[in-house]
Formats: sequence, C-alpha cells, structure tokens
Amino acid sequence: MNHSTHSTTSIALCTFNGADYLSTQWASLLTQEQLPDEVVVCDDQSTDGTVALLGHLAAESPFPVRILENPVRLGYNKNFEKALSECTGDLIFICDQDDAWFPEKIGTMARFMAEHPDTEAAFCNAWVTDEQLQERQSQFWEWVRFDTVARSRWQSGEMMEVMLDGNRVMGCATVLRRSFLANALPVPDSVPGYIYDGWLGLVGAARHSVAFIDETLQLYRTHPQQQIGVRESDEVIERVRLWDRFGRNRDKKLAPLREKQSQLAIINQLLRNRLNGNAPGLDSLRRRLSHFTMRSCLPHNRYRRIGPVLASLREGNYQRYADASANWYAPYLAALGDIFE
Repeated sequence: MNHSTHSTTSIALCTFNGADYLSTQWASLLTQEQLPDEVVVCDDQSTDGTVALLGHLAAESPFPVRILENPVRLGYNKNFEKALSECTGDLIFICDQDDAWFPEKIGTMARFMAEHPDTEAAFCNAWVTDEQLQERQSQFWEWVRFDTVARSRWQSGEMMEVMLDGNRVMGCATVLRRSFLANALPVPDSVPGYIYDGWLGLVGAARHSVAFIDETLQLYRTHPQQQIGVRESDEVIERVRLWDRFGRNRDKKLAPLREKQSQLAIINQLLRNRLNGNAPGLDSLRRRLSHFTMRSCLPHNRYRRIGPVLASLREGNYQRYADASANWYAPYLAALGDIFE
C-alpha cells in the first residue's frame, strides 16, 4: 500500500533575491518521485528578477503554483509564517530557495508521516555543500551536534531537553501536518536563541510530536548571500581556569546564568500561552528553568548556597544540563563555582 497517497502535499517556498539559485531548487521539485499537489511561494520584495523567474517556472510546472508578493518586507520569520498559513495540503514541506532535494524526499517523508499518525512534524538530514552544490562537506546534523547520543535521547522522549541545548530542526528539511499550525502559528516576534524553525521544533517537542527521519534527503547550499544558515563560528569562548574562579567578579560569573534563565523564562511563557499547560514536554522545560533560576539567584552568603546547590547536584541537574562536549568533571566544577565564587 502506498501510504503517501492518502495525504495531499503542499510546498511552502519563501524567496528573497534568489534568482541565482532558484532554478536549481525548482528543478529538484520537478524531479520528485511524488510530485506536490501545490507550491505556495511568498516573495519578500525581491529586486533581482526573482518574481519574473518564478512566473516562467510556474507556467511550465506540472503542479499548481501560487505566487504571493508581500506588499512590505516581512523578514524570513514572518515570510515563512505567511507561506505556511497559505498552504492547503494535509502535509506541508518547508522549502528554501537555494537548496536541492533528492527525488525521493517528498515520498519518503510523506510515507513516514502516514506510518506515524501521532507525529505532527518531522525533519530529515541534509548534506552541507558549497555554493555550486558540489562539495559535500559534512552532514547537517554534525553541524548542530545531533549525534547518536542526542538522537537516542530524542527517541526516548527527551526531545525538549535536546531542543533546549540548541535547535536541531532545520526548516527546509521539515514536513508539518497542517493541523499542527493551529498551535505553532503565529510565530512569536522574538524567541531568544531560535528563529521560526526552532520555534516549530519547540512546539513539537513540548507536545512530544516531532520526530526525525534518519535519512539524508537533500543538499543544503552555503553561500555568502544566504539570510540564515550554518556558518563556521568565529566566537572565541573564554575559558575560566579553576584558580581564576575565586577572584572573578560575581556579576560577570552570574551574567550568562541570568541570560540563560531569562531565555528559558521567555520560552516557557510563550509555550504556556500557546499550549495546554499539561503538554508533556513542558515539565522538562520547567525543571531546567528552575535549575537556572536557582543558580542565577543564589544568595551572597556562601554558606546559604550549599543547600540548594547540593540538592540540585543530587538530583542530577548539573550533569543533565552540562554541555555535551564538557569533561566529566565539568558539572562538579560548576557546582563548586556556584558555592564559592
């Protein structure tokens, strides 16, 4: 039985000055083994001939195409929100203007959704390539540290924990059920640390309804003109040595903890405003928020810090929320720092 034929499919394609790369992406849509039932394009006031090119491509396409031109520039978050809201298919595939999909992508992901009816959103892997889509540099999941440990945690129900360590959901590799949009849209104006696809991932994680498809189904182009995407970070991470900790300014020590606590508090409030408070993933979020609230609000008196720090250490929170690349002793060093710094 071909499960994928039970659901209609839409592609939500957002464009902005994408004339240099759009034809390649469009060609990959035409070669899909399962063609979409519609393509909805939202152009965000391109000035390079993108809209005219879209008109030519649409005229020769075997599937219906709707081209919507924004009267004012929305930016990528709200442009994708608009494109998603205009789609009519049961399943909606998010599409960037500058990638290329393998022919089996729509069929594979549609079958997965048919075989997992409780899944509201799913995402696949991608090859990260150069501007010419030639060099397959690495897989996208390597860039975002979605390794075997993170994937195992995800499958065991810890998707919210994994998402709060950093977004793993790449929009252009994602398929959504249209019914999911009732909870996910509108995208909040600001979700600290995340853009629209991260918000979709957080909503899905809160509902335990987002899954990954362990297949590489597209090429992800990297180039200087892309609005968003993966790039090598030039951020220099300051290493704090053990003997520096006891003379470090306390406000400087608390600043990243307070920033993290604020981020979690905002995300918690955004999700609580949107979802039922009993959504299963919210418990993980609240526990993490409680931990960072404790760490960022410890009293000035060191003796009074010992109880809450040791309690959180016994509960495994310092270990649970340590960076995945940290040494085994990093959680204990953090706990000591919270007591003595």
